[in-house]
Amino acid sequence: MVVKPDWLRVKAPQWERVGNVKEILRDLSLNTVCEEASCPNIGECFSVGTATFLIMGPACTRACPYCDIDFEKKPQPLDPTEPTRLAEAVRRLRLNHVVITSVNRDDLPDGGAAQFVSCIAGIRAVSPQTTIEVLIPDLCGNWEALATILHANPEVLNHNTETIARLYRRVRPQGNYERSLELLKRTREMSLHTYTKSGIMVGLGETDDEVRQTMRDLRTVDCDILTIGQYLQPSQKHLGVETFVTPEQFDAWQKYGATIGFLQVVSSPLTRSSYHAEQVRTLMQNNPRGNG
Repeated sequence: MVVKPDWLRVKAPQWERVGNVKEILRDLSLNTVCEEASCPNIGECFSVGTATFLIMGPACTRACPYCDIDFEKKPQPLDPTEPTRLAEAVRRLRLNHVVITSVNRDDLPDGGAAQFVSCIAGIRAVSPQTTIEVLIPDLCGNWEALATILHANPEVLNHNTETIARLYRRVRPQGNYERSLELLKRTREMSLHTYTKSGIMVGLGETDDEVRQTMRDLRTVDCDILTIGQYLQPSQKHLGVETFVTPEQFDAWQKYGATIGFLQVVSSPLTRSSYHAEQVRTLMQNNPRGNG
């Protein structure tokens, strides 16, 4: 058994603020990936009033062996009130930046693209100053569905590569490494002004060279932002941790990412896709793009 090192300990959160966020989420019957995926940063993020909303869930049509979200072959129909409830949460929490992600909905012809669009429109109606990041599944390679989401003009489109190519069959058996790269490539081609983002987990048996190759692959499709974080086993029935990567190695990847052209690389043991996502507002101010 691999022993968890000291650098993975998290500070106790300010429960008064955490409780306020939880109360709003329960009142509006909303899910967050923070809770569903057992994120280690939930205390910190909730304590400052940020959350990554999980739509079309909480059950997923895929059963990736690293993920703590429930699997269900035939999940519930989409809730038409979800976009309105999500927008109300953004208003109540007074969010400057919001992240919307979803479970995989391979049962839907568009993979849930229309629901993403409705959520974006709902937020724009009540909080037009809020910047929006969507963290989307691979949509089974439905590029028309991708275009539908991009037409709603989210400021950031995030799609996680999750791991290196060699480990895909074991870690993400229903995914496809090349398809994920293709999604990011097509996003850039369809929407020059949209910032693209991806994320990978480490500690599953990858090598330093393989991580760097994945970083280069992401830059080949002009990915702007990358997050790299330590994989943590949610339970004994999930994939085990092979290694706990040192903070020094995460720092080395961050520095390497800057040399190959990423606008930002957030790389640390506790980094997750949406961790400190609000910092993208500063990135956009420093690297402005047009709206066409």
